[in-house]
Amino acid sequence: MTRPKPTGSRRPKSTQAARARASAGGNRGWPYFVALGAVVALGIGLVVVSAGGEDEVAPPPGIATFDVGSTQHVQGPVTYPQTPPVGGDHSPVWQNCGFYSEPVAPEMGVHSMEHGAVWITYQPGLAEDQVDVLRGLAGNYVLVSPWAEGLPSPVVASAWGSQLAVDSATNPDLEAFVETFRQGPQTPEPGAACRGGQGEPE
Repeated sequence: MTRPKPTGSRRPKSTQAARARASAGGNRGWPYFVALGAVVALGIGLVVVSAGGEDEVAPPPGIATFDVGSTQHVQGPVTYPQTPPVGGDHSPVWQNCGFYSEPVAPEMGVHSMEHGAVWITYQPGLAEDQVDVLRGLAGNYVLVSPWAEGLPSPVVASAWGSQLAVDSATNPDLEAFVETFRQGPQTPEPGAACRGGQGEPE
């Protein structure tokens, strides 16, 4: 009796098992490539962030530097060797950072600089549009106020141990000075507050 031929091709079980194992192996490999891609993307991101952090503002030319002597808290007025002062003995209370249209006590301004503030002073007769520019710089660790008399330049920016005199509030060196010295490496007490002291900025 003749045995009928099979109507379809039937693969050996051994071949089917091998293909199943290969398929399973391929499925197990995809998490590896996903993880590898994530690591590469993270690395690129870190490189971009690191490169961006190197774009620091260079200090402007013309900065005068001074050695600051005693830095004690004292009561009453202090005679400073610079106008405006760039450090030294000062009031136990600091001047709150911000803009003021009236002069502030030098001893309090010095305390603000000890906390990392830049103190910008200007001559009382400075044009209003110039004053508005300075007002825009005031706030985050920047104290702005007029100086009663004897200011050597229309605008003077001071930080602890450093000072820059400019003829105009729009001079780009002024903003560069702020970016360089606000909470800069010269700060005796970095991170200390420039709020919670004396004064109500306008």
